Amino acid sequence: MVQVCDIESKIDIVRPSYFYCGDQLTEVNLTRLSSKGQVVIPKGLRETLGLDEGAVFAMYGKDDTIILKRLDIPSDSDFERILEWGEKVAREKGITRKDVIQAINEERSGG
Repeated sequence: MVQVCDIESKIDIVRPSYFYCGDQLTEVNLTRLSSKGQVVIPKGLRETLGLDEGAVFAMYGKDDTIILKRLDIPSDSDFERILEWGEKVAREKGITRKDVIQAINEERSGG
């Protein structure tokens, strides 16, 4: 059973607060939505989670809940290493560029 925590609808500052969720006292950080639709992730939470400026998130929302999931986007050098690895494996297995294109076309046509 999900326990719902009631939080005041108006929050003036970002600050830690404590709420009872069921029978457990839980620390939560309160923040507010700006006129530009921005939400501040409190500094302590950013430091704890190792979040830096420019971090990328997937976002899901339903009813009164928003979930953020940090995504680690590979760098260009990561992509280069993956590409080199893929080319090496393809050479070792005798897979040609023509084989790959054919497989893609078959998949796209539902085959």
